[in-house]
Amino acid sequence: MTDPAVRFGAWATLGEPRTAAALETSGLDWVVLDAQHGHFDDRAVRDTLALRRERRVPLLVRVRANDPGLIGRALDAGADGVIVPLVDSAADAEAAVAAASYPPRGVRSWGPLPGLERTDGADGRPPRPFVAVMVETAQGLDAVAGIAAVDGLDMVFVGPFDLSLRLGTTVDALLADLRPEAPLPRIVAACRDAGVLAGAFGPSVERATALTRLGFTRVVVALDTDLLAGGAALADRVRERLA
Repeated sequence: MTDPAVRFGAWATLGEPRTAAALETSGLDWVVLDAQHGHFDDRAVRDTLALRRERRVPLLVRVRANDPGLIGRALDAGADGVIVPLVDSAADAEAAVAAASYPPRGVRSWGPLPGLERTDGADGRPPRPFVAVMVETAQGLDAVAGIAAVDGLDMVFVGPFDLSLRLGTTVDALLADLRPEAPLPRIVAACRDAGVLAGAFGPSVERATALTRLGFTRVVVALDTDLLAGGAALADRVRERLA
């Protein structure tokens, strides 16, 4: 039985706003717009978020870099949070949290994009955004305990493809290494000790299952392209009934 604390997510890459917005009703628990390796440029992110009429599930943006302008822009457009790539140290994680936070906690500039209606209280500010940072290098792995302990951080998110490349191994070998001192168990333990979520990118049944068994509780199980391709399964079911 799946731990009820586990939440499975969809990862959008196509950059098509209506398709991405529809993922909120896919039955998955959260959605990421990929502005680093996907086709989500600034316009596509804004157009996708503008289509939201109600917030069914958290919608995050994986920004291109740990940059205050990019982080603030995604949040100003209405994202519920950000995933920041290539975080190698606690100082990098602190910079990401500061970029997402208004003073006095951070350095985020106040200026939501026109049409953003979400507020939280009399000061008119939106709620505190969800902040995740990606550990996907050997340096980040070595610093993961300090990264996870940064105040205001919500999740450490593993990019297993980049991490395996940096460590000179394969994704499947990384997933199969269950020793307590192995990379993925170390990350899960650091998150547990710090009281933050452990997330990972595993868009296949086999890899998502392995990551969940390792203790990750926020796991990407599908790409938008996979979900679209899955429509062929409906035709197969009709063919089976007609046979």
